[in-house]
Formats: sequence, C-alpha cells, structure tokens
Amino acid sequence: MMKLRNSFFYIILFFTVFYIQFESYATAEDQEKDKSRNSLYPPPFLVEKENHWVDSVFESLSFDQKIAQLFMISAYSNRGGINDAHANNIELLIKQYNIGGLIFMQGGPMQQAKLTNYYQSIAKTPLMIGIDAEWGLQMRLDSTIGFPKQMMLGAIEDETLIYAMATEIAQQCKRIGIHINFAPVVDINSNPLNPVINTRSFGENKENVLSKSLHYMTGLQNNGILAVAKHFPGHGDTDKDSHKELPTILHDKKRLDTLELYPYYGLIKNGLGGVMVAHLHIPKIDNSVLLPASLSPAITKNLLQNHLKFKGLIFTDALNMQGVTGNYEYGEIEVQALIAGNDVLLFSQDVPTAIEKIKDAINNKIIKKNDIERKCKKILLAKYWMGLNNLKKIELQNLYEDLNTVKAKKLSKKLYEASFTIIKNNNDIIPFKQLDTLSFQQLLLVQVPKMNFKKHLSTMQNVKPIKPEVILLK
Repeated sequence: MMKLRNSFFYIILFFTVFYIQFESYATAEDQEKDKSRNSLYPPPFLVEKENHWVDSVFESLSFDQKIAQLFMISAYSNRGGINDAHANNIELLIKQYNIGGLIFMQGGPMQQAKLTNYYQSIAKTPLMIGIDAEWGLQMRLDSTIGFPKQMMLGAIEDETLIYAMATEIAQQCKRIGIHINFAPVVDINSNPLNPVINTRSFGENKENVLSKSLHYMTGLQNNGILAVAKHFPGHGDTDKDSHKELPTILHDKKRLDTLELYPYYGLIKNGLGGVMVAHLHIPKIDNSVLLPASLSPAITKNLLQNHLKFKGLIFTDALNMQGVTGNYEYGEIEVQALIAGNDVLLFSQDVPTAIEKIKDAINNKIIKKNDIERKCKKILLAKYWMGLNNLKKIELQNLYEDLNTVKAKKLSKKLYEASFTIIKNNNDIIPFKQLDTLSFQQLLLVQVPKMNFKKHLSTMQNVKPIKPEVILLK
C-alpha cells in the first residue's frame, strides 16, 4: 500500500511539473481582459520595495528555517497551560524549527494572551498569529463579543457599519496579539444545500458580496490586520463539507469568472493582503484525479496569480481536512501545496517530515530553492507590515474589559438592528421549497384582518406557531 501511495504521489508530481512547463492558460482574449484587471493598489505589505529588517532576518536564517517560515501551526488555549503536552509540542516546533506562525483555535482570551507571550518570547523570528474571527473573536474565544454573521450583514444597507465592525475586530485582534484575520468569507451563496458556508456568506448577489467584503477588508487592513479572503475560487455552490470530504464543482472558467471570482477581482484591485485556497475539485479547470484546488497549479498559480494578478500571501485551507488528506502521506501534501503556488502551509500535521520532503523535492528539482526563498521573504515583508519588527508583550491587565467595551456592545446591537428586513408579500404567497425536509415557525408581530399568508401557512404540517401567536405592537 505504501508503495502504491508513493507511486501515486510521484505520478501527480510528474504531471504537475509537466503542466507548469507546457500549459498555456491564458488565451489572447484572456490577456486582453487582463489589461483592465491590474491592481489599483498592491497588498499593503508590498508597498516598500526595500526593507533592511527583512533582509537582516532573512540572512540570519538557515535554509531549513526559511522553509519552516512557511508553516502556520494550530494552537489551542483550552488544552492546558504552558507546561502541558500541547504547548510543549508547539514549543518544540518554535525552538527547533523556527516555524512562521500559529493559528489559534478554541479557547479563552486570557490563556491565549499568556500563551502568545510565551511563544513569542522563545521564537527566533517573531511569529505571525492568525485566527478565524469572521463574526468577531467570539467565533473562537469565550468571554468575547460576537457580531452578526455575514448573512445578516448582507442585509445591511449602511455599509459604514460593516467598516466600523471590521475596525473594532481589528482593534480587538491587536489587543490580544493577533495579526491575521481569516476573513471575510467571499463565497457567493448559490446552493441552498451548502452545509458549510451558508450563514457565513454575505448572500447570493455578487455585487453585494463584493461591496460588503470590501468594507470588511478595508476596515481590517486600515487598522493593521491582514485580511484573508476565502475560500478561493468559491465554496458557495457545493453540497459537501470539505472538512469531511472533497467537494466537486462542475463549473468552467467562464462561469467562475462571471460569478465566483467576481468578489476577488474587486478585492485584489483594492489591495487585498491574503487569499485562502479551498479544498475543492474543479475538473473543468484541472482534470487531475481528485486534485483539490489547494494543490492545483492550474487554480492556485495560473488562475489566482496569473489570471487575477494576485501578489499577496496565499494560504492553504487547513491541511488536516479530509478534503485534502485522502491520497497523500504526511509531507506530501505540503510539497504539492508549494508546487501549486501557496505561500503559507496552514495546519500542517507533521512539520519535521514535511520539511524533509520539501528538501527532497528541491534536491529532485521538483521545487526550486529560490521559490522557497521568495516565499519566505514575502512572509517576512508581511511580518514587518504587521509590526513584528517591534514586537511588544501583550498587556494582561484589563484584557477582558478592553475586549468587551460598551462601545463594541453598542455597535453589535446596532448591526443586529440594521440587519432586520421586512418582506412585503402583497396578494401572492411567498414560495417555500423542500417542505418534506424543512420545518418553519411563525411569529406574528401584528394582526391583520385578511391574513392570506397565515392561512396558507396553516395548511402546512411543517409550520408551527410560536406562542403567544400574536404580539401586538403599540
């Protein structure tokens, strides 16, 4: 079995290298369109062409350490303190290998701050710290404020509120030593059966998704937090969860260009700092057997970098997800992800093995050494922009209070209020689909003499009234 798996891996590598060398992705028509797609603004960390801090740090690293800068490892603040096994494993990766960063998952703010201070104190090169805070730190951390999910935000007309929310999230991230927010989600809700995106999307209208995403991204990056749009090239039209299996998207490049990629064009033109590539199989773009987008040069390199002209940091989605782990051993996924064009390897499960596999790939001329060095420098440039050249210890005093201000709570309330939407249903009945699998509840806010809609609902077995049935508004 091991030999078969290795054979499969090297066959994939051979055809990948062959593809990179001989495939011409852009047609003449594509190239003409691309002239209008050049970024108005580069990613914020690429503004400076020369940086003495970056050059100094880069020269101080061994080649193994330069490879290690490409790794962001998962960290939890609810798995014990500094002396527990989980923290000890991260400590080893920081001290022995000099990994590039951490993505914090579940836990609490105080313990995370303590762990961050400790991890930064033992790191030769300052760590970039990331988190999924799509609707605020509460997505991952207890004792913090939550904001509306993106579907609710999609209904808000006053988009300055979304900028204000992103600004508040950025300030909270900075307060707790976080530099990257893996947000916004720019997937377009085109499949109602989607089990993983759904309420995390701004909605089904591509213009609205772009506009809301742009306010979110700008609010983060104007306040020093790198925004990472996800899940490229679009996870909205799937009926499978890539955490559990590999979804397949059957759309061609023309359809992706028309819908799924629309928000990316707008964000990239306005200085988007990062993109997360999804574990999605898109056979009309890359027909390699069950090769996810995150491992595909046709998608990550040709579509994202060449076609969309993206110059920022490219992150894999988590490399422990079953949508990507199927046909690879530890280390092989990371090699293929780098060949595909990713800069940052997120959630790697075996860093030592992956580093050795990457070195083997370099020795076998599958990966170029200068590609690793270029990615490392790009990461260091981002770290400089994040302020890691002047790293400061997180102040623990008043941490809870600073993360739960009256101002932030009022903003959250205002966002919820602004998202309320009234649907007027004159004469006709709002159509409901899939009543055999869905249940509804009705809450009447005012009694109307001719309640046709209520009568229609009463004929459906799956609709249950909320008691009290009528709430009179004065």
